[in-house]
Amino acid sequence: YDRVVFHAGLTTLQGLTLGMAAVIAFDFILRQARSRLMQKISLRIDVELGRRLFNKLAALPLRTLEMRSAGFWQGLFRDLEQVRNIFGGPTAVLLVDLPFVILFIGLIALIAAPLLPVLAFVTLAFLINAWWSSWAVRKATANEQSASFRRDSLVAELVAGRATVKALALSETVRPLWEERHANVIARSLERGGLNDGFGNAGMSLTVVTTILMTIVGALAILDHQMTVGSLIAANMLSSRVVSPLNQLVGAWRGFAAYRESARRLEEAFRLPEERIQRTMELDRPKGDLTLEQVSFLFKADGQPVLENIEFSMRPGAIHGIVGRNGSGKSTLLKLMGGLYQPASGRILLDGADMNQLSREDLARWIGYMPQDGFLFAGSIRQNILNGAPGADDAALLEITRTIGVHEDIVDLPDGYDTDIGEAGGMLSAGQRQKIALARALIGDPPVLLLDEPTSNL
Repeated sequence: YDRVVFHAGLTTLQGLTLGMAAVIAFDFILRQARSRLMQKISLRIDVELGRRLFNKLAALPLRTLEMRSAGFWQGLFRDLEQVRNIFGGPTAVLLVDLPFVILFIGLIALIAAPLLPVLAFVTLAFLINAWWSSWAVRKATANEQSASFRRDSLVAELVAGRATVKALALSETVRPLWEERHANVIARSLERGGLNDGFGNAGMSLTVVTTILMTIVGALAILDHQMTVGSLIAANMLSSRVVSPLNQLVGAWRGFAAYRESARRLEEAFRLPEERIQRTMELDRPKGDLTLEQVSFLFKADGQPVLENIEFSMRPGAIHGIVGRNGSGKSTLLKLMGGLYQPASGRILLDGADMNQLSREDLARWIGYMPQDGFLFAGSIRQNILNGAPGADDAALLEITRTIGVHEDIVDLPDGYDTDIGEAGGMLSAGQRQKIALARALIGDPPVLLLDEPTSNL
């Protein structure tokens, strides 16, 4: 402005144009490189942290998984997305840009020193606004996420029990509860959004105030011959590079507050104790001698024992029936014998070896377990049965399905063993699902079979 306009410096204009063309090209390359870097960071977080989270959930004991709702465990993967967005999104770029605020303030000090007090004032104002918003928005965000988890847990239950909801016409019964939780989410969202908008609008107002103050102070400094018109224009242009990152801090605090809550939940999940998943050495196939020594179990540390001082032995080749009233602990006892639950006291031995030292992989291979619900996965019949013994071949599959009398039902289907049974086996009858779950428990020829009401639905 000073050299070209006031002194007709066309040569300077030409040099400036060429220089800026080079700067724009370099800026484009730099932004492209930064975008690629952010993509790689996001991808690495998705792959590595996602794998760690899945492995962690797979390694958690059954009792730990049962203590939280399905919505909570699903929410951990949404927390994973929040972490990815922080480290591979705009917030990470903002954190990189913030140190350059000091560089631009230094440049303004070099060409327009009288404007430094204005920059100091607005920088402090932006930081106070960002800090205040972080304190207010963090609490509101935590309340919103808590309300969302409660609503999503209810929705998950309704979807899982959709047949019961339809059969009993429970939609009107559960509607008030859903509306209450949904309204709570909306109220918390409005509260958080109102705070976020208020602080964001305050930041926009500070941006306008910055321009006005710099123009007023700069005009007085020009009249006092302390700086030129070109210096004021350049300082105003550079001030946008100072104000923009500071203003983005307000909006970034919401994401950062959500990230802190997500990171806290993930950290708590990763701290949970795991069961033994992989074997440390190859052990021989046991004979199936199962012994319980003074076994007690309780669901809560301060609760009453569900089972107390249970002691008996089961010898190989024998068949035992556990009989008792509803709620007496039959299913819980089977889960203890299968290593799915850990006893509060006492121990369970398989061929004289404490089951605590055996891996989940070994227990799954040596103990065929059929739960009371007989849950099936979406996919083919063949896949569901072979899940019980991944190394089994088709000959073993056919032998076991013929043994329990389900082969004829399967081959009568249009796609036979490749028939897609739908979510939770919904395309099959209850009896067919029961037989397939039984085949899955028997397929590996395990030395111990634990069958929880295997003839229900048959």
